[in-house]
Amino acid sequence: MTAETRAPERAVSRLRPHARVLVLPSIVLIGAAGGASFAAFVLVELWQQLAAVFAGLVVIGLLWLLPLLSWLSTQYFITTRRLVLRKGLFVRTRQEVLLSRGHDVTVRRSGLQSMFRSGDVLVNTGLDRPITLRDVPRADLVAEALTDLMEASTTSIAAVRRPVDDDASLSRRSRTTR
Repeated sequence: MTAETRAPERAVSRLRPHARVLVLPSIVLIGAAGGASFAAFVLVELWQQLAAVFAGLVVIGLLWLLPLLSWLSTQYFITTRRLVLRKGLFVRTRQEVLLSRGHDVTVRRSGLQSMFRSGDVLVNTGLDRPITLRDVPRADLVAEALTDLMEASTTSIAAVRRPVDDDASLSRRSRTTR
């Protein structure tokens, strides 16, 4: 297949880690805002009121804003040819893997992930460590889609690495033994 006849690359899915990681920071946000407001109205001195508001803002910034930005900055893109992982808040990392390089897809779940039907999707590319999509919602569906896309991927590298059909190899062996 030449480059001119090849189908254009299409976006299949855009994912983020499961949003349940934002539940605890959101509870902290409500508690810190309520606590800082209460302290600002109860305390008499101006410097105490300002200190309470400042402490509330620091808690909100560290325990709500940073986890939110971290969650927003992690994205997984699945196209018809590639898997793209983008991570990082201050230092951005982009990792691209051709789907034709993938051997198999595995879903790993903890107890909490099973309750929310999420999980870690591991794509084995034959490298030292598999590519991991951490805490993806509907992990079974993502793994199934990746498996289908990897099977449909037809490059020369994938054709060489894929095992030969049993019928074809048996017919070749029988011809050589005659």
